[in-house]
Amino acid sequence: MVQKTLKKSYTFTGKGLHTGAFSRVTISPAPEGTGINFKRQSDGFLMPALASNVSSTARSTKLTLGDFSVQTVEHVLSALYGVGVDNAVITVDGPEMPILDGSARPYTEAFLADGLQDQSAPRQYIDLKEEIYVSDEKSGSWIRITPADKPSFDLTIDFGSKVLGIQTASYDESVDYASQIAVCRTFVFFHEIEYLFANNLIKGGDVDNAIVVVEHPVTEEQVDNIAAKLGKEKISVNSDGYLTNLSLYFPNECGRHKLLDLIGDISLAGVRVNARITGYKPGHGINTRAAALILQATDK
Repeated sequence: MVQKTLKKSYTFTGKGLHTGAFSRVTISPAPEGTGINFKRQSDGFLMPALASNVSSTARSTKLTLGDFSVQTVEHVLSALYGVGVDNAVITVDGPEMPILDGSARPYTEAFLADGLQDQSAPRQYIDLKEEIYVSDEKSGSWIRITPADKPSFDLTIDFGSKVLGIQTASYDESVDYASQIAVCRTFVFFHEIEYLFANNLIKGGDVDNAIVVVEHPVTEEQVDNIAAKLGKEKISVNSDGYLTNLSLYFPNECGRHKLLDLIGDISLAGVRVNARITGYKPGHGINTRAAALILQATDK
């Protein structure tokens, strides 16, 4: 299979989930062999989308090179990997990628409407010499990367939540990423929203870009207070334990979104790896640590 890039440039605008800053982002074709790079609008400075540039994994993945940083990169990187783009330039004029609808859907719909551009060089896959395993004793999270004949992802999430339960999700190159993974939106627990708002940590959050899980009993006053902060007239809690701002696409949409994140974070290895990537309770920290170990193995 040959490498692929985009057929044209695509522009997306909106606010960042965490900073609330408005950003204009243009994703453009790039020459074969150049991979995925972020480009600063003001001076053209380039930052490769690599695990070696990860500077923070607090609630999102942030890349930094010199004085250039971009936060919440995981959704766009997942979209590019999922639809099969090997080379692209992401030009940004703000500190954070726009959250859009909380998923990778806006990107995949734009890219796939025009199709991709074949390039002449073959797509690069790496074969690992041995299994990679990374774990976090505090959270109980782990990721295992086992050599295989093609890439695949399997994960399990367990937040100890009676609403979410234990969810699993899987992806390989036979799955339609756009309809099965890209559409799945980010999620947050109601009690987390109260804390995050109180500490000014989700300046760009609203109920149009996140599934809200109501794990514990809440009062009508609490719900109305959150609705007011989000600029909504009225929302409530449905019988399944979610705010009524939206309906789930899949019973395991939250698990599928964590898979979306895992794919985006692992793509920071800079190359597709022939391996089965299995994750238990994955998050940006352990995801990017795993990507860094793949990157190190690639350099050997």
